[in-house]
This record gives sequence, C-alpha cells and structure tokens, in this order.
Amino acid sequence: MCESLELNGRILIGKEGINGTVSGTVEQTNRYIEAMNSDPKTSEMDFKIDPCDGHVFPKLSIKIRDEIVTLGREDLNPNEITGNRLSPREFFEAMQEENAIVIDGRNNYESDIGRFKGAVCPDVENFRDFPDWLAEHTESLKGKKILTYCTGGIRCEKLSGLIRESGFDDVAQLDGGIINYSHDPETQGRDFEGLCYVFDERVAVEVNHTDTREIVSTCKHCGEKCARYRNCGWPKCNAQTFICEACEKSFGKFCSVECRENQAAASD
Repeated sequence: MCESLELNGRILIGKEGINGTVSGTVEQTNRYIEAMNSDPKTSEMDFKIDPCDGHVFPKLSIKIRDEIVTLGREDLNPNEITGNRLSPREFFEAMQEENAIVIDGRNNYESDIGRFKGAVCPDVENFRDFPDWLAEHTESLKGKKILTYCTGGIRCEKLSGLIRESGFDDVAQLDGGIINYSHDPETQGRDFEGLCYVFDERVAVEVNHTDTREIVSTCKHCGEKCARYRNCGWPKCNAQTFICEACEKSFGKFCSVECRENQAAASD
C-alpha cells in the first residue's frame, strides 16, 4: 500500500501494535490515514501531522519486530500495564506539583538537544538500558509522582509500565509525547527547552512556541549556544556532535582534534 501511494518512511509492526512515520504529499498521506482508519485493527490509531516541504525519509522501510520499542521485555504488555495518560495541559499542570519528578524516556543524544525544564535525563545510549537505570535509582524515586515523556508517546507506553511494575503507583505519561505537546493550542510547547530530536532528515524540530523558548545545547568547540548536530567526519567515530557554522568552517565536522588527525592520516 505504501509503495502504491509513493510514501517514504519507517514502520515497525509487532504483536504489541504498529508504530511508524511516513512522508508524502497531503493527498498521499490522507489516503494512508483513511486506509488505516478503515481497518478495525488500526481504526483507533493516533496520527501526528507535521507539515514539511518534501520527503523527510530517503526510502521506505517496513519491518517486523518482537518489540515495537526494544526494552528487552517482551513480556511487559503495554495493553495490560502502563501509566496514566495525561493530556498536554494535564501534564503541564502535573509538572508544577512539588512532589513530581519528570523523567525523559529517550536516549541521551536526544535529551542533549532538548528536554523539559527540570527533567531528569538518564544517561542511556539505548532504550534497553532503562531497566538497569531504574534499578539503580529506585530508592531516590520512592514516594514521588513520576511523569514520563518521549517523542511521540510510544516509548512511554512501555517505560511507564516498567516503572509501575517496579512498585510505583503514581505514574503518568504525556499522551502523544513531545510532538503532541508542541501542537497543543493551550500548552504550545511551554517549558520545553531546546529542540526535539527526530529520526529523519530534519534531525530536530521546534517545540516551544512561547516566550520560554531557548536553545540549551552548545557547540563542542567554542561553547556558544548551538543546535546543529553533525556526525563526526572520521567515519570510525561518526559521533553526533554540536558544531556551530563558524567552527565547522575552521575546524571541520570533527568532534575532536584526535578524530581530525586520524582522518587526515587515513587520507594520506
């Protein structure tokens, strides 16, 4: 169906459900939405629409997975145990509560470019690292109201369930994630600092459309505020690094002097 509609994107299918992002013209994506809505298995699916000029994916990829988001817990069914879903306004109000702790449910390179004000951002490189992180921090979270958020709300379906399974009762998640929070006419992304990392050619998108908007990431080399993610120019490193335009011109797309020298040596 996606090929016939000339859609690009990434879609994951598993026993837990379906999750993905596709790009195409308004007509093409509307036909995709209509097709999904007409199937009883997917008729209650939520759609988040971000207007953009042109495709944001180079190709179409559809894969079958044991877990839609890999937590390493196939037995943890988000249809059976998950946190309470809060609307953007409810989430904003809950964040103001004195006993609330907001946990970023994404990887560290995502929270580095943007996160909610005051959020706890676990230093994890992969979503499957969260069970170990939670086990290490269980004591410090006891007695707190726990709020979780992620890009589109999918990872939180499982993360909030993991937290509840670990003995916490007051657990809630931002329904629809950061994207939904950004589009909400009441919250308008308020108190989200920086940009939202996305897994397509845009790299990051605006979230906060209020007077609380600010850039929180800084250039690796000069320290100036910067939200330009670049992959290190030494292929064996390829680490994502914040590099401003001026430093990229003078230093290149390298995260360190060592990587620049390694690339220079490899080119000789």
